[in-house]
Amino acid sequence: MERSDNIQVNTGIKIVYHITLVISILVGFWHFFVPNLYKWYDYLPMQYENLIVGIDYTNLCFSALLFGSSFVLILLRKSIFKLNFETIVFYTFLTVVWVFRACLAAFIKPWPLEPVPAAAIGQLIGSVTLALMMIIVTINLWKKRHAKKQLKSLKSLSKK
Repeated sequence: MERSDNIQVNTGIKIVYHITLVISILVGFWHFFVPNLYKWYDYLPMQYENLIVGIDYTNLCFSALLFGSSFVLILLRKSIFKLNFETIVFYTFLTVVWVFRACLAAFIKPWPLEPVPAAAIGQLIGSVTLALMMIIVTINLWKKRHAKKQLKSLKSLSKK
């Protein structure tokens, strides 16, 4: 059986792909504990119990989706490196999530620099760096997929 997909993802992109997903998993896992670690509720009067529940639900859902999506994409690594359309779309979605997060950090500044400026600056640098790494991987995957489709079309034309 002849292989029609001679286009392969290079090793550097594969390594960056895995690094971005491992970081994303760790952030998702860390977010499960953020409210207690950083005492979010100390800033809210306890009479706002519905607000606290809403914050918890939002944070837990975000954590589960970030952790789960990243984990599933690691499991689908063979599929993405075969340039499967659906898997690339899935990774692209996660990239958009991180770009959105980086934009929030860079432009809206949703946290104060007090009392720990290093945390805010670290989140800014981390989210922007991760978003850029994911953009590089995403663009590379889409370009490789396009090249694979063109090669497949040329092979089918040459057989006629």
